[in-house]
Amino acid sequence: MKNYDSVRHVKGESLFIDDLSIPSSALFGAVYASPIAHGKILSISLEEAKASEGVVAVFTQSDIPGVNQIGGIIHDEKLLASEYVHFIGEPIAFITAKTQSQARLAAKKVKVEFEKLEVITDPKDAFRKGSLIVNDPKIYINGNVDEVWDKCDLIVEDTVELGGQEHLYLETQSSISYPTEGGGLKIISSTQNPTAIQRTAASVLNISANQIESEVSRLGGGFGGKEDQATAWACLTALAAYKLKKPVKLILSRQDDMRMTGKRHPYTSDYKIGFSGEGKILAYEVTYYQNAGAAADLSLPILDRTLAHCTNSYFIPNVKATGWCCKTNLPPNTAFRGFGGPQGMFVIESAIHKASKLLGIEPHLIQALNLFKEGDEFPYGQKIENGKSQECWQRIFEKYDIDAVKRDLETFNSNNKLFKKGYALMPICFGISFTHTMLNQASALVHVYSDGSVGISTGAIEMGQGVNMKIRQIAANIFNVNLSRIKSETTNTTRNANTSATAASSGADLNGNAASIACNAILKRLINFFAEKNNIEDINSVEIRNEKLFVNGADFNYSWNDLVLNAYHNRINLSEHSFYATPDIYFDTKTNKGKPFAYHVYGTSLFISKVDCLRGTYEIESVKIIHDIGQSINKVIDRSQAEGALVQGIGWVTLEEIIYNSDGRLLTDNLSTYKVPDINFTPKDIEIEFLENSYNKPGPMNSKAIGEPPFMYGIGAYFAIRNAVESFNGRKEMKYEAPLTPERVLMNLYNNK
Repeated sequence: MKNYDSVRHVKGESLFIDDLSIPSSALFGAVYASPIAHGKILSISLEEAKASEGVVAVFTQSDIPGVNQIGGIIHDEKLLASEYVHFIGEPIAFITAKTQSQARLAAKKVKVEFEKLEVITDPKDAFRKGSLIVNDPKIYINGNVDEVWDKCDLIVEDTVELGGQEHLYLETQSSISYPTEGGGLKIISSTQNPTAIQRTAASVLNISANQIESEVSRLGGGFGGKEDQATAWACLTALAAYKLKKPVKLILSRQDDMRMTGKRHPYTSDYKIGFSGEGKILAYEVTYYQNAGAAADLSLPILDRTLAHCTNSYFIPNVKATGWCCKTNLPPNTAFRGFGGPQGMFVIESAIHKASKLLGIEPHLIQALNLFKEGDEFPYGQKIENGKSQECWQRIFEKYDIDAVKRDLETFNSNNKLFKKGYALMPICFGISFTHTMLNQASALVHVYSDGSVGISTGAIEMGQGVNMKIRQIAANIFNVNLSRIKSETTNTTRNANTSATAASSGADLNGNAASIACNAILKRLINFFAEKNNIEDINSVEIRNEKLFVNGADFNYSWNDLVLNAYHNRINLSEHSFYATPDIYFDTKTNKGKPFAYHVYGTSLFISKVDCLRGTYEIESVKIIHDIGQSINKVIDRSQAEGALVQGIGWVTLEEIIYNSDGRLLTDNLSTYKVPDINFTPKDIEIEFLENSYNKPGPMNSKAIGEPPFMYGIGAYFAIRNAVESFNGRKEMKYEAPLTPERVLMNLYNNK
């Protein structure tokens, strides 16, 4: 089954924004962004920039015909700064010129005078000073923690520090806007959310949404960084194209992209957890201080998912989870694979790890004792249905003798002074659906052409995760035709309106189910037509196998092409527009109770690490995973997604350190200072087994989502490395902070304080 996207990528034939042919009249854009993190704008001088060679126009907030606002959930983010700037990299002016180099050179000639104001970069500092995105916290409660503290044999309290993560998609933020007749625009952008581009650009330009066509062919990576943050760059090109009546193109440089865009949210979290003497968790209270950056962006729903995943794979009868969305002078942080879930999971795993030493019980024994069972309740009120936590956990113990693993590592550590090994188990439980119920909808437009070929247009954005391939397979399976007949069209707001972002691991679920409805509707019409024409009373006796029609199991000598062409000649509708909304989900935002997720994905991973105790360097020797995928639509895609998410998760808790100085300036703004896992860092041995006999009714073809859940396995790398370090220096009371870089490892190996 050939994935034509992969073939084109390898051949270099895939077209991204910067590959598209543009008219000779097209202009190029560059952004003048704030050089300070917080201040009042006293004056702006554009004369030198406007006089620069090749410059056609320079736009500021006064040139916006509509609303100078791009905030999606809370309207707190301007397209172009007006009176104040709130982070380094905030756009102030947009320059258009005849060439890209001319535009970028002119941007350096903009002169702005500021009155500098206080800069806040730490979320707890923001909380203490009352700098919040919203004044009230989000709180999830189950049971009553205050009633059980005195019943606990052990109470542990601590603080956990978690860093952010750079998306580092291969294709930077990009957009081209074309004027169309009647004062409209066509915007082609690298976005996970074309409808957000359409809606926001219409508001900025003060025109109706039907005058804007937003289109996406594919992305060169997204990981959540183009769900909301692609909007600004598309709107800037739209503004210039609308005003100048010429195409305008903007491609951010890598350094500008890293400097001007938000990351995964850093968190500071305080917890208090209570255990019985046997290791049963009786109560858990946690407060998350989320570093939202300078504007809301998607911080609030991200915080919701953190709270929803605060107990990871464990049933805790008494939980109180509180989240504060703290406003700082950093670029607005945004969606990233896992969408707040990893931050919640890391804290509970840290709490278990610390308690295990005080209880004298191995962490995995505490994990096993508290794993979800069927019917257990999440902190948000939903109950476990078709749960697989226990099965995945048991399977990894069946396949890999954990006791033997432990003995081998103890033997290695006792025989080696300068190298130490550690292991860790990491179970996951991740809810699938947008936490905002309204977003769980999708549509599809399917055409069967008279030659038997099929075109499918959905709201799904292909960004390397293989969603187009899966939807093609769904259609080929329903029609029972060769995959080569099925083509995925670009994602376009004219063909499919009011689309949700391709995010929350729901792209294949929502759009695949919508496509399935459309294909089945067309198939039903075709079968009814065939039965009527051939006087077949029992419609159920007719089926298509490998592009041939069979009646009562006998070959009718009638092909798919014959069927389609004859249906066309008889004026049978060969097109269908369908709609799908995830059933039986709801959530009350006042009580924070309901059933927000259609289902959950489960799994367990085993990590083995080796630390060089002289240098502080480390490697992940092996990762073994039992993963619940339901019935995989495409095992090659699902395995590659699991591997990619795993390595990205490992990078988050190990190498990938984002550093801002006290002035709010990003110091890790290029690939010489920001490190990501490469082929040499990747675990030497990765084994992934998909759990057998798992079925998932809400998913297309009984499948489960794959995009985000495996990311959480990466957390296990942190604890495997940490365990190796502690076996070398058991006296050191290590802080629970990530990423656990080689520098931090080295300091913890030899600092006994």
